[in-house]
Amino acid sequence: MPREGTGPDFIEALARGLEVITVFRPGRRAMTLAEVATAAGLARPTARRILLTLEELGYVRTDGRDYSLTPRVLDLGVAYVHSTGLWDVARPHLERLVARTNESCSIAQLDGSDIVYVARVAVPKIVGLSVQIGTRFPALPTSLGKVQLAALPPDELAAVLAEPTRSGLVPRWRPDPAERDAELREVRARGWALTDEQLALGIRSVAAPLRDGSGRVIAGVNVNCHAAETSVERLLEHHLPLLLQTAGDISADFARLDAVPHVVVSGNAG
Repeated sequence: MPREGTGPDFIEALARGLEVITVFRPGRRAMTLAEVATAAGLARPTARRILLTLEELGYVRTDGRDYSLTPRVLDLGVAYVHSTGLWDVARPHLERLVARTNESCSIAQLDGSDIVYVARVAVPKIVGLSVQIGTRFPALPTSLGKVQLAALPPDELAAVLAEPTRSGLVPRWRPDPAERDAELREVRARGWALTDEQLALGIRSVAAPLRDGSGRVIAGVNVNCHAAETSVERLLEHHLPLLLQTAGDISADFARLDAVPHVVVSGNAG
């Protein structure tokens, strides 16, 4: 089916190519041509041309039957991370936080009803879920998601939560609207969020919001631990104060970076 754009400059072929990339998700890492065409809503000849183009560009590989993405697709996400300057600002702060807590620490941003990890410093511990830059989880049962959802106005929050998750993961905690709203009110009031095995068994974390110079919440930063190793008391009494300090430091640095004038010098200046 033709894709409906917003104007005469809309490039349908580009839209179709991006849709083909996004049909590969957890549980569907390798797909036949027919499966890709069905998932993307494309005719098989169109899907085949797109897959062959992506293969030539290095974003897709095939064994002759199934197609799968290559690590080069991560370049698209890394380009976004680098363009924001967030990683450069956050890295030294995350590294210090990891050194003081001996736990993995991450930054994630909202994408619909999901969070997507954009920065991470990990420690070599066994946890129930693999996390790397680009990993996607449902936002509501995560501490990183809660601190960002709590900052949204009611209408925007409702629209965000109405979007289906694209993570492929079913969380343990699926609250009704009343329980969800009560949880987000509490997060909003205290300025940080806790999740205790709500996303998956054994995963416990605490998160704080990251803000830009105008005070707008732009991401979340967390300390993540294994529930069998770190108690809630340890997480809140020791890790949380360090996390809140780190979130403030990152937010301050990001605000300073954002405030620097971006001057474009003409090539004729002399």
